Amino acid sequence: MKKKYMILLSALSLASSTFAQTWIWYPGDYEIWLGNQMNNRRTERGAFFPPFWKTDSHYVVVEFSKQLNLSEPEEIFIAAEGKYNVKLDGKLQFGMPETMTLPAGKHNLNIKVWNQATPPTIYVKGKTVNSDSSWRVTYEDKEWIDESGKASDTSATIYMDAGCWNFDGATQRPSRFSLTRKPQKPVTKTEQSEGGFLYDFGKETFGFITLKNLSGKGKIEIYYGESPEEAKDKAYCETLDKLLLEPGQVTDLAIRSTSPLSNSENEYTLENSKAFRYVYVTHEPGVQIGEVSMQYEYLPEEYRGSFRCNDEELNRIWEVGAYTMHLTTREFFIDGIKRDRWVWSGDAIQSYLMNYYLFFDNESVKRTIWLLRGKDPVTSHSNTIMDYTFYWFLSVYDYYMYSGDRHFVNQLYPRMQTMMDYVLGRTNKNGMVEGMTGDWVFVDWADGYLDKKGELSFEQILFCRSLETMALCADLVGDEIGKQKYEKLVATLKAKLEPTFWNNQKQAFVHNRVNGRQSDAVTRYANMFSVFFQYLNADKQQAIKNSVLLNDSILKITTPYMRFYELEALCALGEQEAVMKEMKAYWGGMLKEGATSFWEKYNPEETGTQHLAMYGRPYGKSLCHAWGASPIYLLGKYYLGVKPVKEGYKEFAIAPVLGGLKWMEGTVPTPNGDIHVYMNGKTMKVKATEGEGYLTINSRRPPKANIGIPEKVSEGVWRLWIDSPEERIVTYHL
Repeated sequence: MKKKYMILLSALSLASSTFAQTWIWYPGDYEIWLGNQMNNRRTERGAFFPPFWKTDSHYVVVEFSKQLNLSEPEEIFIAAEGKYNVKLDGKLQFGMPETMTLPAGKHNLNIKVWNQATPPTIYVKGKTVNSDSSWRVTYEDKEWIDESGKASDTSATIYMDAGCWNFDGATQRPSRFSLTRKPQKPVTKTEQSEGGFLYDFGKETFGFITLKNLSGKGKIEIYYGESPEEAKDKAYCETLDKLLLEPGQVTDLAIRSTSPLSNSENEYTLENSKAFRYVYVTHEPGVQIGEVSMQYEYLPEEYRGSFRCNDEELNRIWEVGAYTMHLTTREFFIDGIKRDRWVWSGDAIQSYLMNYYLFFDNESVKRTIWLLRGKDPVTSHSNTIMDYTFYWFLSVYDYYMYSGDRHFVNQLYPRMQTMMDYVLGRTNKNGMVEGMTGDWVFVDWADGYLDKKGELSFEQILFCRSLETMALCADLVGDEIGKQKYEKLVATLKAKLEPTFWNNQKQAFVHNRVNGRQSDAVTRYANMFSVFFQYLNADKQQAIKNSVLLNDSILKITTPYMRFYELEALCALGEQEAVMKEMKAYWGGMLKEGATSFWEKYNPEETGTQHLAMYGRPYGKSLCHAWGASPIYLLGKYYLGVKPVKEGYKEFAIAPVLGGLKWMEGTVPTPNGDIHVYMNGKTMKVKATEGEGYLTINSRRPPKANIGIPEKVSEGVWRLWIDSPEERIVTYHL
C-alpha cells in the first residue's frame, strides 16, 4: 500500500507550470531551519532561552531533479547553498559548474547538494529551464552501483515537489533572509530622578535599539518595558541589555560580541531585537550618548481586509487588532513579541483565521504549518500540547478551504498520516485521548480550577474534528483506503460523545469523565466547540447557549484565546448584538487601560499594575499577543458575514448582520480578488470580484435588488445569487 501511495502522490502532485526562476529546497526544510533561528532568539533578562520541545533539523543532502525536453540547446546558470554536483543523464559533470550547456532533446538533470549549516538550496536560470516548484526533490535517493557498474534505478524515498518562497534573484540566498527595517524615533525623552532617561516610542513596537554619537568608556544598561513601570524596574523587567563602550567599539555583554562603531556618527545597533514601548537607558559617568532611536522590524504586508462602521470605538478595536496581527506576523505567525516569540500551534490557528480576513498571506500560513509539523518520527505532540496537535490538523483543512491550494495538502498529507498515527497510538481502551506521560493538556489559562484528569470532553471534540479533517484530506489526495479508515474512526468516536459527556440535568457537556464517571463540572470549552462544529442538534445548541454561554455562574474565560471561540459560538447562534457588547466591553476595556496592541490576557476585575502580571512575575504578561486580535476574524466572518463555502472561494456565502450598528462596510480578501460589503438599516451593497455564491437577506417584506430577484428561503429570510462582479444593491425591511 505504501508503494502504491507513493505513486499516487506523484501522480496527483499539482506542480506549478514553469515560473520565473526562484530558489528551491526540500519542502519543510527551510521552514524548520528558519523557525529554529527565530525560536532560539528568545532571551529572559539577557539569558538565552531556547524552546523546550523537540527541535528538528533540515536534511543535509538533497537531490533536485528535472526531466527536460528541449527543442534547442540551452545554457543554464546554477547557484547553490552548499557543495554540489551535477548529473546530466546519469553522468557526473566536472566540478561544481556555474554554467553549463544542455543539448537539445530529452534529458534528466540532477543536482545534489550537501550543507550541514543551512538547508541545501539551488537556483537555476535559463531560457526555459528554471528552478521552481515543479522540480522534484528527495533526501535519500538510495543510489548504489553493483559489481557490473550498473546503477540502481529504484528508491524507497517519496519524491516531493520542491519548496520555494519569493527568493527570485541569484543573490537572494534564502539563508540570508531578514525582515524589513525602518528607523523610528521616540516621541518623548524624560530624565529620571534616579539617573538616566526614559524613552517613549508612542506605542507597542518591535525592533533594534540604535545608539548614536557614542563616546567615552564605560557600561551602558538598557531596560525595556511594555509599560513605564516595567522599563524602570531594573530588577524585574522581562528584557534588558548590557553593553561595554570602549574607544571605537561596543561589546554586547550578553552574547559576548564586539562590534566597531559605524559611520561618522559613532553609531551602534544592538544585534537582538526586542519588544517594547518604553526604553530606560542608564550609563556610567564616563559614557556619552547623543541619541537613542530604533530600527523597527516587520514583514511587509498589504492590508487587503478592512472594516469601518458608525461606532468609533469599534473602528479603533479593528485598527489595534490589525496592528497586533502585523506585529506578530513575522517569519512565522508567533504568539507574542515580548516574552516567548515562539511559534505555538494553538496561537497560530487563530492567526491563520485572522490573516484570511486581513492579509490573506498564504505563504506565511504554509511556512508556519510546515514548521509546526517538523520531521518524522513523531515523538511528542505539537509544542508537547495535546490540544495543539489537534489544532494543527484543523488548520490544514482551514487553509485549503480559504485558499483552494490542493497541492499543499498533497505535499503535507504523508506527515499528516504519521502525526495521526502517533495520536492513535496514544488512545485509551475507550478510543479516547487523555494525558499520558510527556503530554501537556493545556485547554486554557483559567482564573479558577480547571481539571485536566481523565477524558476531557473538549479534547475528544478536537480529536473527532481532527479525524474528520484526515478523512477530508485523504479524499483530496485520492487515498481511498485512508478515507475509509478515518471515516470509520470518526463515526465511532462521534457516536460516543453524547452518551459519554452530555448531562440532561445540566443541559450541557460535562467537563470530563474520570474512571468511567462523569464529573459534576461544566466548563465552556467543549460546549462552545460543539456549537460551531455542529456536533449537536439545534435544540441542544440552544440549550448550551442558555445553560453555559450566557450563564455567568460557569467559570468565566479571561483570555482572548478562548474568548475567540466563545464569541464565535455565540455568533454562530445568531447572538451578534450580545457579542458586539462583549467586544466593546472586553477589547474596549483594554483600550481604556491604554492598550496600543491587544494583550495575552485581560481580566476587567483587575486594576493598575495587576494588568501587567502573569506567571507569578510582575511583568510576565505579553501586552501584544496574536490571539488578542480576534475581532478581525469575528467582524469579517459574522458581521460582514463572508466565508468560503467551496475551496478557494469558488463559492461563497455572504450574510451581513449589523449586530446593533447603524451602518458598516468592509472588504474581505479572497485568493484572487475581494468581496466588499456595505450595509445600513435599509440597504445592502455587495461586490464580489471572483467566485459565486448567495447573499442572505433578513427582511420582513420581499427585498428588491438591482440585479436578479431574491428568492424566499423561509419566513423573513431571502437569498440572492451572485455570479458576476457587478455591484448588487439590495433594499430590505427590518
